[in-house]
Amino acid sequence: MENSFKYFENKDCKYYPCHNGMEHMNCLFCYCPLYFKDECPGSPEYIQKGDKIIKSCMNCTFPHEADNYKEIIKRLIP
Repeated sequence: MENSFKYFENKDCKYYPCHNGMEHMNCLFCYCPLYFKDECPGSPEYIQKGDKIIKSCMNCTFPHEADNYKEIIKRLIP
């Protein structure tokens, strides 16, 4: 696979698929490395939990889409 360093799919994971509605899912960024970034290109939601606001990525598929590897890496490099 030409882009094997950018993509892999772990269908044996007990949580696969972690997002419904995706035919193929990039598991490289299982936990999104952009979670703590203020500017996120995905579609996070913010929910109230007690007196705190928490970023929820449950409905965001951005890090699992194969074409987004380059954008994620760009945002991680200072």
